Amino acid sequence: MEFITEYIEFWQEKYASVFTYTIEHLVIAFVVMVLSIVVTIPLAIYMTKMQNEKVKSVIFNIANVFQTIPTVALLAIMIPLLGIGFKPAVAALFLYSLLPLLRNTYTGIKSIDPSISEAAKGMGFSTFGRLFKVELPAAMPYVMSGIRVTTVYIISWTTLAALIGAGGLGDLILAGIGYNDTNMILTGTILAIVIALLLDLVFNKFEKKYTKA
Repeated sequence: MEFITEYIEFWQEKYASVFTYTIEHLVIAFVVMVLSIVVTIPLAIYMTKMQNEKVKSVIFNIANVFQTIPTVALLAIMIPLLGIGFKPAVAALFLYSLLPLLRNTYTGIKSIDPSISEAAKGMGFSTFGRLFKVELPAAMPYVMSGIRVTTVYIISWTTLAALIGAGGLGDLILAGIGYNDTNMILTGTILAIVIALLLDLVFNKFEKKYTKA
């Protein structure tokens, strides 16, 4: 009971700073996801049209290598290149986000029955017409699944961005460790989990909607 009372008092005193940390966290994750979608999905579409399998393999291997580097190590590598703060955090998390989106979008478009594309071609659809009216809608469940998985990963990994001064809920957790404050650690951890679960739920709804479609 005493713990609950203390925790309520903590929220009453610190809600403004907790809100600021949460916004910082969401901004970093949002920028990373926008960059990932803008870069990765067009790249995956382009790769489905490429004939050179070696080039495709190299691109997938590069994206795979970034995912194998420990998160803390990749954040540390960014410091001599971009300094500390928002930019290196976004750059490191962007590199982490490449593989799931790239693989899902590529697989989604490649899984389309070639007869469907041929039928659209026979109906007079241009290359872009087939892409936007036939191929992308058919691959959308895969694309949405990739966005969903990547978003949950990014929300979790963004917590580590505090190690290089990018802020976010990781700052709250680190401050809690520094001050031996359980309330701060608990709040940062719970909020990161809740945000990830909520976004997973939202994207799961979208994914099911497009799967049914």
